[in-house]
Amino acid sequence: MKAIHAVFRRTGGPEVIEWVEVDLPPPGPGEVLMANEAIGLNFIDIYHRRGIYPVELPGKLGLEAAGRVLAAGPGVALREGDRVTTFGPDRGAYSTARIVRAETLLPVPEDVPSDLAAAALLKGCTAEFLVERCAEVTRDMDVLVHAAAGVVGLILVQWLKAVGARVIGTVSTEVKARLASEAGADAIVRYDSEEVAPRVRALTGGKGCEVVFDGVGAATWEASLDSAARRGAIVSYGNASAPVTGVNLGILAQKGSLWSTRPTLFDYYADPEERRAGVERLWSMIRAGKVKVTIGGRFPLSEAAEVHRRLEARETSGSVLLIP
Repeated sequence: MKAIHAVFRRTGGPEVIEWVEVDLPPPGPGEVLMANEAIGLNFIDIYHRRGIYPVELPGKLGLEAAGRVLAAGPGVALREGDRVTTFGPDRGAYSTARIVRAETLLPVPEDVPSDLAAAALLKGCTAEFLVERCAEVTRDMDVLVHAAAGVVGLILVQWLKAVGARVIGTVSTEVKARLASEAGADAIVRYDSEEVAPRVRALTGGKGCEVVFDGVGAATWEASLDSAARRGAIVSYGNASAPVTGVNLGILAQKGSLWSTRPTLFDYYADPEERRAGVERLWSMIRAGKVKVTIGGRFPLSEAAEVHRRLEARETSGSVLLIP
């Protein structure tokens, strides 16, 4: 079987993305031939392409996709026609079809369309582990969410409200302020026109936030430090601006015995039981209406480079999909 795959032979801008036709062999033991129906775009794809997260070259792109099993190799319980989804860690989702390790696939429930599965899985599971297992947020905590109108940010806000936290979100425009408020944020800080930390202190009676979720990175690190409550947690989970580097651990003591972590999804979803439980928790939150994932656009797979450009330029909203 022939398939189209995206590759990059050097790191750089969207222009480094190339398309190649490949011959797919029959799946071997523990493998599945999967045809993609919808592919989710994520900032980690850009980190791979730019070399922020180094990968061996030539590299493959994409972690998140939903589709159907075309064929299963020996020792695999899945069968032809089964609906499945994956968020990695193996890259290569930017493709019409590919060979996938069966252990990385998850069944898609009958009541979840493929486009929703591809739009929600990685981002929703990120919110699940950040809120419930990394920071262990509980009712009545004050929590700061940077980039609260981003795709992960909006899911984080909804998830935090579902567990009873008070949420402050940072945004840059009036439109984004409205989106974050509609998601449930109790207060909004416009970082384009006011300093974040003083405003957060004012909103929390001078205390600061017990937890800060920071997916922006270098540009918001100082504000995160100054917004955290004594013995609070800064969860730095992304590098949308640039990675945080050169951190003097002594600053955590000076700012109130803070603790900080740089978690990744795959360390919290490495155990198969945790993986299944986390994904089922996501589906249950969506079914209950506590988390809503907006699909902001569907684009042909061939337009991946242009969609990368839009994503980096903050010209997209909601979860963006590539359709083979």
